[in-house]
Amino acid sequence: MGKKNRPAPAPRAADTDKPATLKDLLNPQVIEKLKAQSDQMKADEAKRREEEQRKAAEARKAEQKRLDNNFEHLLANSEMDWRKYK
Repeated sequence: MGKKNRPAPAPRAADTDKPATLKDLLNPQVIEKLKAQSDQMKADEAKRREEEQRKAAEARKAEQKRLDNNFEHLLANSEMDWRKYK
C-alpha cells in the first residue's frame, strides 16, 4: 500500500487577522469613562484600607494603655530578678 497524498490545508483568514477586541468595539468616550471609574474605585479602596489600618492601630494602642494600667498584667510580665536592684 502506498501513501495517500493529502492536500495541504489552506490557512484560515480568521487566524491571520487579529480578532476584534472589546476595546475596538467601544467608543473612546466609554473607555475613558470606564478608566475614570476604575481609578475612582481604586482610590476609594486605598482610602478604606488606610482607614482600617488606622482604626486597628488605635485599637492596639488603647489595649496597650489598658494593660499598662493593669497591675496584675504588669506584675505577670515583669522581670522577677530583684537581685539586680539590691
